[in-house]
Amino acid sequence: NHKGKEIYIMEFDKLFNKQSRLVQILLLLIPVVNWFTEILVRLSVFLRKKDIVSLLLFILVIPGVGIILGWVDLIWTLLYGHLILAD
Repeated sequence: NHKGKEIYIMEFDKLFNKQSRLVQILLLLIPVVNWFTEILVRLSVFLRKKDIVSLLLFILVIPGVGIILGWVDLIWTLLYGHLILAD
């Protein structure tokens, strides 16, 4: 069912934020995993909020900038428990 997958993707950021801090950090610490995590979280935030900032962050993570943003988000998550501008 296509609609079910869309709903799941739209809530990936909430799923990420519900994880323990240790799981969040591990997802952002492993290079390729952090890129996929960034893409899924940024896409779900954009689909939920539909604002320009969320769209720009989603576009930035696609070409690989997401790996760098993932390292920044790793520190942000340690401090605040969620990704930058993804609350």
